[in-house]
Amino acid sequence: MIKKFLFSTLIVLAAFSATFAQSKTKEAAKVEDPDNLASQYFSQVMGVAVNATSNLKLYKFIYEWIGTPYRFGGNTKKGIDCSAFTKAIYDKVFNTTILRNSRDIFSMVNPLSKDELKEGDLVFFKIKSRSISHVGIYLGDNRFAHASSTRGVVISNLNEPYYSRYFYKGGRIIEPGDKEFIEE
Repeated sequence: MIKKFLFSTLIVLAAFSATFAQSKTKEAAKVEDPDNLASQYFSQVMGVAVNATSNLKLYKFIYEWIGTPYRFGGNTKKGIDCSAFTKAIYDKVFNTTILRNSRDIFSMVNPLSKDELKEGDLVFFKIKSRSISHVGIYLGDNRFAHASSTRGVVISNLNEPYYSRYFYKGGRIIEPGDKEFIEE
């Protein structure tokens, strides 16, 4: 009788243990990997192709800032402008210090046409101005991340009529080892 009771108890405990292990596995599967979340967000929602050659650190950084409101002169998640957003990306993602405003940042690049742009390059705009007034970071597939004065930090398409109209040039930061780099 005692053997039957112990055997029955052992079976119940084994079943309970298996059920508990299954539920933990299901819970763990529900918790998404942050890298996977960022990849899914850019690939599916924003239409940016995130692949094995992409800089996932760049996409994660942008993902964390999406929706941050625009604030001229701002540089925090309470509000940020285009050049501060670009500067933050270069500081945190590329470990490169760039200047603070879009015109000064342009002085640090080799100018590029749209068809020469690669992920991480900069895009410059002359919006209702004769001088550069806006900057963003190119992601590929004509998409770029920036702090829009009307929508905050967003992903936009260079082919949208507004951005196509005001696009000035792309640019790639000149590295200090490059012979074209000029120290100020």
